[in-house]
Amino acid sequence: MKIGLLSDTHDNLPKIAKAVEFFNKNRVEFVIHAGDFVAPFSILSFEKLNCEWIGVLGNNDGEKEGLIKKSKNRIKQGPISLVLDNKKLIVIHDIENYDNEHADIIIFGHTHKPEVKKIGGRLLINPGEASGWLSGKATIAVVELDSLDVNIIEI
Repeated sequence: MKIGLLSDTHDNLPKIAKAVEFFNKNRVEFVIHAGDFVAPFSILSFEKLNCEWIGVLGNNDGEKEGLIKKSKNRIKQGPISLVLDNKKLIVIHDIENYDNEHADIIIFGHTHKPEVKKIGGRLLINPGEASGWLSGKATIAVVELDSLDVNIIEI
């Protein structure tokens, strides 16, 4: 199963549209957003995804109820846990101070820096900032769950 990851979109509608277009073109089967959508209007682009998607709230998501409602409850307060392709995934915005339960993959954002590392048998993935506001580099990630191959892609 191929999944798409993004985080820290911060209302950058052109970059969100590029990410959605990339995920659709590359036929990802599920998309996960690791927080900091910011405003509810930014959710409209996600409706163009050709697959199911979920997300967690981030520290810059001010209108939380609006985001949850506009996303039809796809966005939740993190951490959230789900199983895809027999892999347990945890999604959280800020991994700092998180006492993680058992998971195969932990997906996080907040730092705006793409990161892929293995710690104690767990794969930790930060897709970086899809907005590109801080670093000037907008990134997303694609993960092949069967092989745990991760690709960070600049959009």
